[in-house]
Amino acid sequence: MGGFGRWAVVISQMLVCTMVPIVFLVLGGSLLTTMFPDTYDATTWIVFMGLVLLPICLVPTLKEGAGAAAAGCLGTLLADGIALYLLVDNVNKKNDGLSTPPPDLSFKSVTTVFGNLALAYGAGIVIPALQREHSDPTRMPRVILVTMTFISCCFLAVSVTGVSVVGCQIPGNLLFAVAGSKLGFSASRGGVVLAFLFMQLHITIAFAVIMFPAFFIAERLIFGFHKHSFEITHETDSAYVDVEAVQEEPKKPEALEGPDMTASYKIPGNYTKAACLRILIVAICTAIAIAWQDHFGDLLDFVGASSTATCCMILPIVFYLKTFNGTISLSEKIFAYFAVIVSTFLAIYVSINTGKALFAPSEADPSIIFPHCAGDYRKMVYTNTTYFNSKRALYGY
Repeated sequence: MGGFGRWAVVISQMLVCTMVPIVFLVLGGSLLTTMFPDTYDATTWIVFMGLVLLPICLVPTLKEGAGAAAAGCLGTLLADGIALYLLVDNVNKKNDGLSTPPPDLSFKSVTTVFGNLALAYGAGIVIPALQREHSDPTRMPRVILVTMTFISCCFLAVSVTGVSVVGCQIPGNLLFAVAGSKLGFSASRGGVVLAFLFMQLHITIAFAVIMFPAFFIAERLIFGFHKHSFEITHETDSAYVDVEAVQEEPKKPEALEGPDMTASYKIPGNYTKAACLRILIVAICTAIAIAWQDHFGDLLDFVGASSTATCCMILPIVFYLKTFNGTISLSEKIFAYFAVIVSTFLAIYVSINTGKALFAPSEADPSIIFPHCAGDYRKMVYTNTTYFNSKRALYGY
């Protein structure tokens, strides 16, 4: 798609790789405020996080951070596992014989989930960077398939388990479901702190990992670094073979050495320029996170529906259709066009709705604790039998 396609990819990828870390900063500020009450407010913690994350962001490439990335993955698994255990264990002690309240479904509430789901797969934005630095790029399709399948299974496990025990009263973030007392229980403080610490580990590492493509693109656009990464490798052996020449037995091709991703930083003065640019990007993200710290849920959905959906869902399918339109089957074309149309509609619709909450927020009703429920379930946890006994007797719920 020429220049338009290139700039569409660059701009959308830059947005994803900067807006997702902003979400991490907001979440991290909320976690630290909950773990250490009566210390500092969320603004101070967000600034502190930005400073602490700088050393990780100044690591030259992703390859040097592979071990840290694995630790971040383990952190989120442990955090969600502990939070799920605390939720199920504490709620089951109180909901004996009670049925969970059903959600108050509406078109807006259902479609808003699109942003959250899109962001769940947002880590796919680092795939091109991993492809460039992988020692055997031919394995990447298999790695991507296994990773995305694993993410889907984890996402389903968390959502199904949460809804099965508290129904529509499950908060947007599992960790905050067990941190307070609005679900009618007070979980073990030690378990809550452990879950929060593991999630903080994940946020700290994921922030830098997701930011790396943005650093890479910005350094190339502003300073002209990394241009060797896009050079076309030409075959060194001639395609011509003399039929009378003695043919040697074919040898197994050796893995090609990819370009040195640190070559640009080895030039005197270049790393200093890159470090200053990275510090500036982190500072801008920190400032935006402070401005939107009170709208975590809306920010989450807005980022997923706008930048992540565009870069990771819509544009790849459009480019695929543009490149292979003459070779793919009719059924595949129909499915691809359907996916693009539906994704584009949902991306625009959810971005507009969540954008209103971010840029022109309205006053929320403080008495509504569970906005996805109907009736009195919006204001009181369903396990409060004292509150609901008379209503269950009258209405049978």
